[in-house]
Amino acid sequence: MTHRFHATLKNDLADLAALPPRLEAFAEEASLPMDAAMHIDIVLDELLVNTISYGYPDGRPGVIDLRMDVADDVTIVIEDDGDAFDPLSLPPPDLESDLDDRPIGGLGVHFVRTMMDAVAYERVGALNRITLLKRLSTAGQPHANNN
Repeated sequence: MTHRFHATLKNDLADLAALPPRLEAFAEEASLPMDAAMHIDIVLDELLVNTISYGYPDGRPGVIDLRMDVADDVTIVIEDDGDAFDPLSLPPPDLESDLDDRPIGGLGVHFVRTMMDAVAYERVGALNRITLLKRLSTAGQPHANNN
């Protein structure tokens, strides 16, 4: 059985605030393993906050479309109409130097790359499209409601 999630967001951080409870409910409904749900939550937060914060530097209104399919694995597609930007083009962060000597930024994309099993970017017309894959065959226990 395939479970599907869809959300359309404005490029406004306030709009993003309503997403975590919906994702939590979806993770429970789709019986996602807790570690997979946590990784997906971290990655989505990173990508969506950065898209909203930096993808529309002129302040124009924009739309972000999020789709997630859960079957044997999780496939996530994020599309936005912000400025063209491939986050995967950023170099890996310096993880070896002292914290005080490291440049700011870059860890979010590092988390995306390491927490997902596959990540791809493409520019499709006027849209940025990021496709993420999280394999569930290597994930842990089913997601549990912590109420």
